[in-house]
Amino acid sequence: MNDIKTHVSPPETSAPDTAEQSFSADTGFKLFAALGPVPDAITLFLDDQPIIARQGDTVAVCILRTGVPYNRLNPVSGAPRLPYCMIGHCFECLVEIDGIANQQACLTVVRDGMKIRRQLGAPLALKHPEV
Repeated sequence: MNDIKTHVSPPETSAPDTAEQSFSADTGFKLFAALGPVPDAITLFLDDQPIIARQGDTVAVCILRTGVPYNRLNPVSGAPRLPYCMIGHCFECLVEIDGIANQQACLTVVRDGMKIRRQLGAPLALKHPEV
């Protein structure tokens, strides 16, 4: 009589439990796909490796698209971090851009030839044991 479904079962497939698993080759799940041919593409460098970007992309989008497991290490715990909020509030996306550290990748639009480095320094506790 009533064709309206009041309950929909979740799909049989499941997404990975962690961000690290999202980028794992053996899960078959990939959150961000690499770009195919792109008109008006520009080239930038992530840790000296060339990557292709679209005009108007943010640095964070380009980093996520490469599939690297993290863009920085937490300076206190050493935990790997990735861009999270994508609107400039969480500061998880900090990278070095053209030699300037602690730049917010989610708010920075890419430029041709831009040089980006992940912030992978030793945790603060290792540099200064008294902290």
